[in-house]
Amino acid sequence: MSVLPAAGVTFASEVPVLIVGAGAAGLCAALAAHERTAPCVLVERDAVPQGSTALSAGLIPAAGTRFQRERGIEDGAALFAADILRKARNEPEPEIVDLVARGAAFVVEWLADAYRLPFSLVHDFDYPGHSARRMHGLPSRTGSELVDRLRDAVENAGIPILTSATVISLFAEANGRVRGVLAARPDGSSEPIGCGALVLACSGFGGNSELVARHIPEMSKAIYFGHAGNLGDAVRWGEALGAKLAFMSGYQGHGSVAHPHGILITWAVITEGGFQVDAQGRRFANEATGYSEQAKAVLVEAEGTAFDIFDERIARIARQFEDFRKAEAAGAVVSASSVVELAALLDLPTSRLVKTFAEVSALKRGRGRDLLGRSFCGSPELEAPYKAVRVTGALFHTQGGLVVNRDARVLKFDGSPFPNLLAAGGAAAGVSGSTAAGYLSGNGLLTATVLGRTAGDQAALPMGLPP
Repeated sequence: MSVLPAAGVTFASEVPVLIVGAGAAGLCAALAAHERTAPCVLVERDAVPQGSTALSAGLIPAAGTRFQRERGIEDGAALFAADILRKARNEPEPEIVDLVARGAAFVVEWLADAYRLPFSLVHDFDYPGHSARRMHGLPSRTGSELVDRLRDAVENAGIPILTSATVISLFAEANGRVRGVLAARPDGSSEPIGCGALVLACSGFGGNSELVARHIPEMSKAIYFGHAGNLGDAVRWGEALGAKLAFMSGYQGHGSVAHPHGILITWAVITEGGFQVDAQGRRFANEATGYSEQAKAVLVEAEGTAFDIFDERIARIARQFEDFRKAEAAGAVVSASSVVELAALLDLPTSRLVKTFAEVSALKRGRGRDLLGRSFCGSPELEAPYKAVRVTGALFHTQGGLVVNRDARVLKFDGSPFPNLLAAGGAAAGVSGSTAAGYLSGNGLLTATVLGRTAGDQAALPMGLPP
């Protein structure tokens, strides 16, 4: 990946708006640019657009939507922004937090109304850190459905997607204006494509072991559960151009990936009253802080292997997620009529697991204080049949990247914007701060969709791209 001089380059084709990456960020950018009547083209390395979006639960947090109001939930952008900043310890730029918190409701309803994406509210359980139930998803509750429906919308709009095309170089002038890209094909051929504006929506660097070891050493040995194409292209181009980077140590982890099946297990199994134990049958961390930071806890405190413990009541809630249904079909979820039987199925010390169940039961009845800091107040006690899944911790996607302003324009070291370079999704610095603990559920798709739409909208406006 390189940045080459634009002088003397002849482009085989040119387009006003060129978008690198066809995940949620890139597809939203394309739809927004198209609505501004700006011709645009997406360049995607995969044969079928998927990206990190397809590996997620496909949930977009949004405050003040009609879907919330239909459920009697009062929420607003100010409360949402406060939740984001509190979780990230006020590290993110408030201006960007305000942008995404205010823009999310519009984006969810825009996609629902203009492109018939059948969103509904996840109304039956809470996500850690959110003051209201504001997760919006499609019927299957999968990211693959989200990216497929977005791709269908883009194709129905007649927007070209150049698949199996990997951007390997940018062509730029000395002032940072990008004149085009060089896209390589699997047969070894390459094509220079000129552009009026370039949107980088090619996600983060979780698939680049060198960059992960440099910026997130605590996850260097973790299972990577993201898209293999997340190689840090945007970061490397940005560094070469002199772009400002931020929060490179920030990431979203997950402490509940079924192992060895490699299937994401919804954190609802924990938030609805379940808990995690290690190979000795002991709880080892406060599970209520969030699934992102729990990844490190599983990898370090539990030495890489933990067990989600819950019951049939919780399993019924979890079955709204297709991934959970797949996990059950794959045999990853075990069931037992007693704690003793469950210990035998999991090969855990019976006496210790029985003791842990008793400790959690007492906490749920308001007896004693959890030494790990979790409040079980209001959580129903688990009842047979009991359920469990063997899980590990994983790195999902990085949260650091190119610093952007409210128009999604990439900023230089001095804080001024590049003439025509924009970024969204994993390519842009997120709103999670510098650690995994700053990740609020849904932050990834929040910035992908809102910044994606913003980037496409702004890229289509010549007045927003001064010479």
